[in-house]
Amino acid sequence: MSYTQLTQEQRYQIYALLKMGHKRTEIAAVIGTHKSTVSRELDRNKGLRGYRPKQAHHKALSRRNHSLKRILPETWELIETKLRLDWSPEQVSGWLRRHYAIQVSHEWIYQHILADKQAGGDLYRHLRCQKKRRKRYGSYDRRGKLPNRVSIEERPSIVEQRQRIGDWEVDTLIGKRHRQAIVTLTERKSRFGLLGKVDQRTADQVGDAVIELLQPVTDRLHTLTADNGKEFADHEKIAHDLQADFFFAHPYAAWERGTNENMNGLIRQYIPKSCDLTSISDADLIWILNRLNHRPRKCLDFQSPFEVFFDQSVALTS
Repeated sequence: MSYTQLTQEQRYQIYALLKMGHKRTEIAAVIGTHKSTVSRELDRNKGLRGYRPKQAHHKALSRRNHSLKRILPETWELIETKLRLDWSPEQVSGWLRRHYAIQVSHEWIYQHILADKQAGGDLYRHLRCQKKRRKRYGSYDRRGKLPNRVSIEERPSIVEQRQRIGDWEVDTLIGKRHRQAIVTLTERKSRFGLLGKVDQRTADQVGDAVIELLQPVTDRLHTLTADNGKEFADHEKIAHDLQADFFFAHPYAAWERGTNENMNGLIRQYIPKSCDLTSISDADLIWILNRLNHRPRKCLDFQSPFEVFFDQSVALTS
């Protein structure tokens, strides 16, 4: 079992349990770690007066910072380059391991970002999560059912298994004051995305945008899955023109289109809900797509969506 870094709270738990006379195996069970982790902690981080949690935590952090300094400057330069492309520390860590056999944990990279912030740097601004998530309580959507819709229950099982390229999920993003909208398409297996802007979120404009975006990749198109929004009322025309099967998820079941929902969340890093979409150009959408489609993903073994979708290996050097 691999070694897990202990938190300061766990170190205080260890101290209290030791005072109560518990054995190392019992302590490990209580704090949720392997017994070897507890043994290593007590052996490495105790002082002249025995084990004290505050002192132990400082010793562990000092040792970790010393390890950080052993990483070559040119490696940190490469890491910072990828962070500025809005890659997450985990994506950077996995990409380094896959392409260069360099071991830098994502926790080390987070520590580097924190140190950079404390020194007045701006690397932290490229992290995806800048604030706590807020639970939303919304009223139920009472839109009527679309005619001739085909339920996701009739979708082939192979789509759920992500065994092939060509199964897409589609949605729309709206901006400030509902002015204009962005059509988002995500391929389920590769996570490859496509974006297109429409002046109004109407069925005809959204339908035309979907057809235009997918027309160049019809050789990699089998199915489409959408929610029950009225903007997808032209689903039969879309299916006919693209020669694909169109399915609808159950109402209020966003997880059935989880790939596209995740994509929308990534896009919101660049286009927040407060953004007026009239200020977003086609060039802006292309720039965002290049960022997302060439970013390594953990779920793809740190390959990029572009590499998986087109079955190509790309050297990401910029």
